[in-house]
Amino acid sequence: MSETLLETHALTRSFGALKACDGVSLDVRSGEIHALIGPNGAGKSTLVKLLCGEIRSDSGSVLLMGRSVEAVPATDRAHLGMARSYQISALAPSLSGVEHVMLALLPGAGGVFRFFKPIARDADLNEQAMSLLGEVGLAGRGAIPVAGLSHGERRQLELALALALKPKVLLLDEPMAGMGAEGTERLSSLLGKLRGSMGILLIEHDMDAVFALADRISVMVGGKIVRTGNAEEIRGDALVQEAYLGTAP
Repeated sequence: MSETLLETHALTRSFGALKACDGVSLDVRSGEIHALIGPNGAGKSTLVKLLCGEIRSDSGSVLLMGRSVEAVPATDRAHLGMARSYQISALAPSLSGVEHVMLALLPGAGGVFRFFKPIARDADLNEQAMSLLGEVGLAGRGAIPVAGLSHGERRQLELALALALKPKVLLLDEPMAGMGAEGTERLSSLLGKLRGSMGILLIEHDMDAVFALADRISVMVGGKIVRTGNAEEIRGDALVQEAYLGTAP
Protein backbone atom coordinates (compact mmCIF):
# COMPACT_ATOMS: atom_id res chain seq x y z
CA MET A 1 0.00 0.00 0.00
CA SER A 2 1.33 3.46 -0.87
CA GLU A 3 2.68 5.64 1.91
CA THR A 4 0.50 8.58 2.93
CA LEU A 5 2.62 11.71 2.58
CA LEU A 6 0.12 14.48 3.29
CA GLU A 7 -3.25 14.26 5.02
CA THR A 8 -5.87 16.45 6.62
CA HIS A 9 -8.49 15.53 9.19
CA ALA A 10 -11.69 17.56 9.61
CA LEU A 11 -9.90 20.73 8.54
CA THR A 12 -12.03 23.84 9.03
CA ARG A 13 -11.51 27.53 8.35
CA SER A 14 -14.15 30.26 8.40
CA PHE A 15 -14.09 33.88 7.31
CA GLY A 16 -16.91 35.49 9.23
CA ALA A 17 -20.06 33.53 8.44
CA LEU A 18 -18.46 31.83 5.43
CA LYS A 19 -17.00 28.36 5.97
CA ALA A 20 -14.39 28.24 3.23
CA CYS A 21 -13.16 24.84 4.46
CA ASP A 22 -15.77 22.74 6.23
CA GLY A 23 -14.40 19.58 7.82
CA VAL A 24 -12.11 18.63 4.92
CA SER A 25 -10.35 15.27 5.13
CA LEU A 26 -8.18 14.10 2.26
CA ASP A 27 -4.77 12.60 1.66
CA VAL A 28 -2.00 12.46 -0.93
CA ARG A 29 -0.11 9.19 -1.29
CA SER A 30 3.33 8.39 -2.58
CA GLY A 31 3.47 7.85 -6.33
CA GLU A 32 0.03 9.27 -7.12
CA ILE A 33 -1.57 12.33 -8.62
CA HIS A 34 -4.59 13.32 -6.53
CA ALA A 35 -6.62 15.98 -8.33
CA LEU A 36 -8.82 18.46 -6.51
CA ILE A 37 -11.59 19.99 -8.60
CA GLY A 38 -14.58 22.19 -7.92
CA PRO A 39 -16.28 25.40 -9.05
CA ASN A 40 -14.88 28.83 -8.30
CA GLY A 41 -15.45 29.69 -4.65
CA ALA A 42 -15.50 26.04 -3.58
CA GLY A 43 -12.67 26.60 -1.09
CA LYS A 44 -9.77 25.05 -3.01
CA SER A 45 -7.45 28.05 -2.63
CA THR A 46 -8.18 28.28 1.09
CA LEU A 47 -7.36 24.58 1.46
CA VAL A 48 -4.01 25.04 -0.29
CA LYS A 49 -3.15 27.96 2.00
CA LEU A 50 -3.98 25.79 5.00
CA LEU A 51 -1.82 22.97 3.69
CA CYS A 52 1.12 25.29 3.06
CA GLY A 53 0.84 27.16 6.35
CA GLU A 54 -0.07 30.55 4.91
CA ILE A 55 -3.13 30.65 7.15
CA ARG A 56 -4.11 28.74 10.28
CA SER A 57 -7.10 26.49 10.59
CA ASP A 58 -9.91 27.01 13.11
CA SER A 59 -9.90 23.27 13.84
CA GLY A 60 -8.69 20.00 12.40
CA SER A 61 -5.18 18.86 11.54
CA VAL A 62 -2.59 18.73 8.75
CA LEU A 63 0.00 15.95 8.79
CA LEU A 64 3.11 15.91 6.62
CA MET A 65 4.97 12.58 6.61
CA GLY A 66 2.91 11.66 9.66
CA ARG A 67 3.98 14.78 11.56
CA SER A 68 1.47 17.38 12.71
CA VAL A 69 2.46 20.70 11.12
CA GLU A 70 -0.25 23.14 12.24
CA ALA A 71 2.33 25.16 14.17
CA VAL A 72 5.06 24.83 11.52
CA PRO A 73 5.65 28.00 9.41
CA ALA A 74 5.26 27.84 5.64
CA THR A 75 9.02 28.05 4.96
CA ASP A 76 9.72 25.16 7.32
CA ARG A 77 7.07 23.01 5.66
CA ALA A 78 9.06 23.42 2.44
CA HIS A 79 12.14 22.13 4.27
CA LEU A 80 10.13 19.12 5.40
CA GLY A 81 9.39 18.13 1.82
CA MET A 82 6.42 20.20 0.62
CA ALA A 83 6.64 22.48 -2.41
CA ARG A 84 4.19 24.13 -4.76
CA SER A 85 4.32 25.55 -8.24
CA TYR A 86 4.06 29.10 -6.95
CA GLN A 87 6.41 28.62 -3.98
CA ILE A 88 8.35 31.63 -5.32
CA SER A 89 5.67 33.69 -7.04
CA ALA A 90 7.48 37.05 -7.12
CA LEU A 91 9.72 36.38 -10.09
CA ALA A 92 12.30 39.11 -10.66
CA PRO A 93 11.72 40.52 -14.17
CA SER A 94 15.40 41.33 -14.75
CA LEU A 95 16.75 37.92 -13.74
CA SER A 96 16.92 35.06 -16.21
CA GLY A 97 15.27 31.70 -15.74
CA VAL A 98 18.58 29.95 -15.06
CA GLU A 99 19.48 32.56 -12.44
CA HIS A 100 16.16 31.98 -10.66
CA VAL A 101 16.66 28.22 -10.60
CA MET A 102 20.28 28.50 -9.46
CA LEU A 103 19.14 30.62 -6.52
CA ALA A 104 16.44 28.06 -5.70
CA LEU A 105 19.08 25.30 -5.74
CA LEU A 106 21.44 27.24 -3.49
CA PRO A 107 20.15 26.08 -0.06
CA GLY A 108 20.77 22.45 -1.01
CA ALA A 109 24.25 23.25 -2.32
CA GLY A 110 25.85 24.84 0.70
CA GLY A 111 23.40 27.62 1.51
CA VAL A 112 24.61 31.09 2.36
CA PHE A 113 28.23 29.99 2.32
CA ARG A 114 28.00 29.61 -1.45
CA PHE A 115 27.62 33.39 -1.74
CA PHE A 116 31.37 33.58 -1.20
CA LYS A 117 31.62 31.98 -4.63
CA PRO A 118 29.69 33.89 -7.34
CA ILE A 119 26.92 31.51 -8.38
CA ALA A 120 26.95 32.83 -11.95
CA ARG A 121 30.30 31.08 -12.39
CA ASP A 122 29.30 27.88 -10.62
CA ALA A 123 29.31 25.27 -13.38
CA ASP A 124 27.65 22.56 -11.28
CA LEU A 125 24.73 24.77 -10.23
CA ASN A 126 24.36 26.00 -13.78
CA GLU A 127 24.21 22.44 -15.10
CA GLN A 128 21.58 21.44 -12.52
CA ALA A 129 19.51 24.54 -13.29
CA MET A 130 19.65 23.96 -17.05
CA SER A 131 18.60 20.34 -16.52
CA LEU A 132 15.54 21.42 -14.51
CA LEU A 133 14.63 24.02 -17.13
CA GLY A 134 14.84 21.31 -19.76
CA GLU A 135 12.53 19.07 -17.70
CA VAL A 136 9.78 21.71 -17.65
CA GLY A 137 10.13 22.55 -21.35
CA LEU A 138 12.29 25.67 -21.11
CA ALA A 139 15.42 24.30 -22.76
CA GLY A 140 16.98 27.11 -24.77
CA ARG A 141 15.04 29.75 -22.83
CA GLY A 142 17.13 29.83 -19.67
CA ALA A 143 19.14 32.95 -20.51
CA ILE A 144 16.08 35.09 -21.23
CA PRO A 145 15.03 37.55 -18.48
CA VAL A 146 11.66 36.76 -16.92
CA ALA A 147 10.28 39.97 -18.45
CA GLY A 148 10.75 38.34 -21.87
CA LEU A 149 8.91 35.11 -21.01
CA SER A 150 5.26 34.45 -21.78
CA HIS A 151 2.74 33.80 -19.00
CA GLY A 152 2.84 30.08 -19.71
CA GLU A 153 6.65 30.05 -19.63
CA ARG A 154 6.61 31.81 -16.27
CA ARG A 155 4.36 29.06 -14.94
CA GLN A 156 6.83 26.50 -16.25
CA LEU A 157 9.65 28.38 -14.51
CA GLU A 158 7.73 28.37 -11.21
CA LEU A 159 7.40 24.60 -11.53
CA ALA A 160 11.17 24.32 -12.05
CA LEU A 161 11.69 26.35 -8.86
CA ALA A 162 9.42 23.99 -6.94
CA LEU A 163 11.25 20.94 -8.30
CA ALA A 164 14.57 22.49 -7.26
CA LEU A 165 13.46 21.92 -3.65
CA LYS A 166 13.37 18.16 -4.30
CA PRO A 167 9.91 17.81 -2.76
CA LYS A 168 8.21 14.67 -1.57
CA VAL A 169 4.82 16.35 -1.95
CA LEU A 170 4.12 18.81 -4.76
CA LEU A 171 1.07 21.09 -4.73
CA LEU A 172 0.12 22.48 -8.13
CA ASP A 173 -2.52 25.20 -8.35
CA GLU A 174 -3.81 25.39 -11.94
CA PRO A 175 -0.43 24.77 -13.59
CA MET A 176 -2.06 24.58 -17.05
CA ALA A 177 -3.49 28.11 -16.80
CA GLY A 178 -2.24 30.35 -19.59
CA MET A 179 -0.66 27.51 -21.55
CA GLY A 180 -1.58 26.61 -25.08
CA ALA A 181 -2.27 23.09 -26.27
CA GLU A 182 1.43 22.32 -26.79
CA GLY A 183 2.40 23.60 -23.33
CA THR A 184 -0.43 21.67 -21.68
CA GLU A 185 0.60 18.47 -23.44
CA ARG A 186 4.24 18.94 -22.44
CA LEU A 187 3.36 19.65 -18.81
CA SER A 188 0.97 16.69 -18.66
CA SER A 189 3.76 14.45 -19.90
CA LEU A 190 6.12 15.82 -17.25
CA LEU A 191 3.59 15.31 -14.44
CA GLY A 192 3.07 11.75 -15.58
CA LYS A 193 6.81 11.15 -15.26
CA LEU A 194 6.98 12.83 -11.84
CA ARG A 195 4.13 10.71 -10.45
CA GLY A 196 6.35 7.82 -9.35
CA SER A 197 8.88 9.96 -7.50
CA MET A 198 6.54 12.01 -5.28
CA GLY A 199 2.93 12.63 -4.36
CA ILE A 200 1.15 15.38 -6.30
CA LEU A 201 -1.97 17.35 -5.37
CA LEU A 202 -3.23 18.86 -8.61
CA ILE A 203 -5.79 21.67 -8.60
CA GLU A 204 -6.85 22.19 -12.18
CA HIS A 205 -9.80 23.36 -14.28
CA ASP A 206 -8.65 21.57 -17.44
CA MET A 207 -10.83 18.51 -17.06
CA ASP A 208 -9.23 16.65 -19.96
CA ALA A 209 -5.89 16.90 -18.15
CA VAL A 210 -7.44 15.92 -14.83
CA PHE A 211 -9.16 12.82 -16.19
CA ALA A 212 -6.03 11.80 -18.11
CA LEU A 213 -3.59 12.27 -15.22
CA ALA A 214 -5.31 11.71 -11.88
CA ASP A 215 -5.19 8.44 -9.99
CA ARG A 216 -7.84 9.84 -7.66
CA ILE A 217 -10.06 12.90 -7.89
CA SER A 218 -11.72 14.76 -5.02
CA VAL A 219 -14.57 17.15 -5.72
CA MET A 220 -14.95 20.20 -3.47
CA VAL A 221 -18.22 22.13 -3.33
CA GLY A 222 -19.17 24.74 -0.73
CA GLY A 223 -16.09 24.07 1.38
CA LYS A 224 -16.73 20.31 1.58
CA ILE A 225 -15.27 17.28 -0.18
CA VAL A 226 -18.40 15.75 -1.68
CA ARG A 227 -16.87 12.88 -3.64
CA THR A 228 -13.53 11.06 -4.06
CA GLY A 229 -12.92 8.39 -6.66
CA ASN A 230 -11.09 7.50 -9.85
CA ALA A 231 -11.73 9.27 -13.14
CA GLU A 232 -14.46 6.84 -14.25
CA GLU A 233 -16.30 7.11 -10.94
CA ILE A 234 -16.14 10.91 -10.86
CA ARG A 235 -17.08 11.34 -14.50
CA GLY A 236 -20.19 9.23 -14.02
CA ASP A 237 -21.31 10.61 -10.65
CA ALA A 238 -24.66 12.42 -10.85
CA LEU A 239 -23.89 14.81 -7.99
CA VAL A 240 -20.57 15.78 -9.54
CA GLN A 241 -22.16 16.34 -12.93
CA GLU A 242 -24.78 18.60 -11.43
CA ALA A 243 -22.53 20.51 -9.02
CA TYR A 244 -19.42 20.90 -11.13
CA LEU A 245 -19.56 19.56 -14.65
CA GLY A 246 -22.90 21.26 -15.28
CA THR A 247 -24.56 18.26 -16.94
CA ALA A 248 -27.10 15.66 -15.99
CA PRO A 249 -26.50 11.92 -16.46
